[in-house]
Amino acid sequence: ASGVDQVAGMGLVGFSLMLFTYYTIWVIILPFVDSDHVIHRYFLPREYSVILPGVAALVLVLFVGKWHKG
Repeated sequence: ASGVDQVAGMGLVGFSLMLFTYYTIWVIILPFVDSDHVIHRYFLPREYSVILPGVAALVLVLFVGKWHKG
């Protein structure tokens, strides 16, 4: 693989790791932290923890269905 491919791959891996860490803290750890704690300012309301992955899955299914030849 070329250097550009490696940099793009490492960027995607880094982004995925940050997203996974953020989501894990948001969904698993944050419910056990007091609601008036300052860390809650850095996260969306808890309802979005279900809505956003659902929208992402819907978009993924729509894109796969668009390019599927069957």
